[in-house]
Amino acid sequence: MIEIPEKIYDELARKLKEKIGTGNYVNTMVEQEGVQLVVTAIIYRREEQLPEGRRRPIVNVVPVWWEVRLEGKKPKEVCDLDFEEVKNRIIENY
Repeated sequence: MIEIPEKIYDELARKLKEKIGTGNYVNTMVEQEGVQLVVTAIIYRREEQLPEGRRRPIVNVVPVWWEVRLEGKKPKEVCDLDFEEVKNRIIENY
């Protein structure tokens, strides 16, 4: 099994968050060091009214479909990428 390092999780989450932007839905692919994450997801947000204005932080990312592709690896090779880890990094760093 191919282990995915923490720094790749961090970068995949950062790139996916950029692709999400202010949207409520995402259908995209992000890549870091030969690890491609293909994802279609619904983005849940909450409304917050602050003195400096309104914001809508992400509270959940619900994947409709996701898969991992490993560049240069055989299709049957398995990696330990956990979408929950990517999701948690997106929510924590919003």
